[in-house]
Amino acid sequence: MSQLKIKEALFNQCEIFVNKRLHTVTEIISSNQKALQSETKSSAGDKHETGRAMLQLEMEKAGQQLTGITLMKEILAKIEVNKISTVAHLGSVVETASINYFLSISAGQITIDHKVYFAISVSSPIGKLLLGKKVGDEIFFNGNIINILSLK
Repeated sequence: MSQLKIKEALFNQCEIFVNKRLHTVTEIISSNQKALQSETKSSAGDKHETGRAMLQLEMEKAGQQLTGITLMKEILAKIEVNKISTVAHLGSVVETASINYFLSISAGQITIDHKVYFAISVSSPIGKLLLGKKVGDEIFFNGNIINILSLK
């Protein structure tokens, strides 16, 4: 698989990750809204108020998750899949002797063509260290020296 095809496949997996999270959070919000409406119709009292308070907390949590998903979508929109650079940046695929990274969003482990990559945020500790690095550069992370073997 070509360098650009790998990057494109990683990008697509990140989009799928974000869309799945968006679907899940949207369903939680919808479910909680229905539950809130039925709580309103039920009897009053302490039990009723506790139920409403719990649902409100769930709605706030889902709202925060929705904000995070929106931010991830914005980050993905900035990635130029067809751009290959000699310096690690948002959208770069960084290969090392031990681990391969896709500088994008925190989407975890992705396997492409039997090779494992970790989609990480550029604001993560390792992401910050990788930004601006070139092939042959070394970074020191978690007590390990990591050599950059290639950039895509």
